Amino acid sequence: MSDLEVRPAHLGEVDAVLAFWAQAAEGVSVSDDPVGVRGLIERDPDALILAIEDGLAVERGGRIVGSVIAGFDGWRCHLYRLAVAPDRRRQGIGRLLIGAAEQRFAALGGRRVDAMVLERNETAHGAWAAAGYRREDHWRRWVKPLR
Repeated sequence: MSDLEVRPAHLGEVDAVLAFWAQAAEGVSVSDDPVGVRGLIERDPDALILAIEDGLAVERGGRIVGSVIAGFDGWRCHLYRLAVAPDRRRQGIGRLLIGAAEQRFAALGGRRVDAMVLERNETAHGAWAAAGYRREDHWRRWVKPLR
């Protein structure tokens, strides 16, 4: 994948990330807005990992073709928002992003990774299984929006 650069997102790419997610990601999150994405990058500049086509900055014509959020809270490693552009799927970009996230976690001392995957996103289930992840059906996610 010589035409790809995998690297953390920059603050100047917030709008491009949101546009990419609108096209390539399944579902929406309460923090899928400029404030949420900017806050993520400011708090943990290496957490939002992008795959950029042609290795150019988005501001200079590079195109986001993949993303993953690799969040580490000091105890657990969490993956969110794995997305690949529809026209670039099944080319190893997801695997490349998961690998970059796992390298980040290993460098931070992480020991176990979990991934948030929508139940209805069966395409993603295969990608996660191919990367060595397995479902844990005995857990359920409980949520409460903060106002």
